[in-house]
Amino acid sequence: MKAKVTDKGVLVPHNLLKGVVEVEIRKENGIILVVPKTKEDTIFNLGKNPVACGAPDAAENPDRYLYAVNQ
Repeated sequence: MKAKVTDKGVLVPHNLLKGVVEVEIRKENGIILVVPKTKEDTIFNLGKNPVACGAPDAAENPDRYLYAVNQ
């Protein structure tokens, strides 16, 4: 996609920003980045929708299941 740069800047099409409330615009190594910003850190969403896996101690011993320790 190409966009014309005017004296006011460049317009990013709304369909590319669906669900985005705020963006961070920065320039790194000659590349202009438009990065969506979130209100909360996504790390806090981990564990909100747990699944049943038949491991009664998975919360206390995650490494045992993630890395197949002692199998």
